[in-house]
Amino acid sequence: MSEKTNAVRILENNHIEYEMLNFEVDESDFSAEHIAEIQGIEPERIFKTLVLVNNEKQHVVAVIPSNWHLDLKKIAKASHSKKCEMIPMKNLLSVTGYIRGGCSPVGMKKHFPTYIEESAQLFEKIFVSAGKRGHLMELKPEDLLKVINAVYADLVEN
Repeated sequence: MSEKTNAVRILENNHIEYEMLNFEVDESDFSAEHIAEIQGIEPERIFKTLVLVNNEKQHVVAVIPSNWHLDLKKIAKASHSKKCEMIPMKNLLSVTGYIRGGCSPVGMKKHFPTYIEESAQLFEKIFVSAGKRGHLMELKPEDLLKVINAVYADLVEN
């Protein structure tokens, strides 16, 4: 990667070990699940970053495995909200500073309450977006938790 993303700079400034995975972007499919398939990585280890808004118009972030679906009731409960819904895709850049397919839980414009699916703890390392399409960071889940001040929670549909 020629230039470092904000997410990478934050990891380095916090002395967090990570490895980069760079790949060709498939313009027809930005999904983390598709990336897992083409990169030969277990989809449970690539975590996608989802941005929601709660009933009080506050933003909330969920970080879940690429092949699982977010349970809106569970993220609402974890974030002490009555209700949460996904933000409109057109708002993603203005809210986070990131675009679809390159939204990292690290280095958003503002810090939002962030919840990581508790299954992340089952892995020594997981992948999250490095803040740019075609770039993933592999790091320990505990390091991600600390650097973004997140909480583990049960977030996915059973």
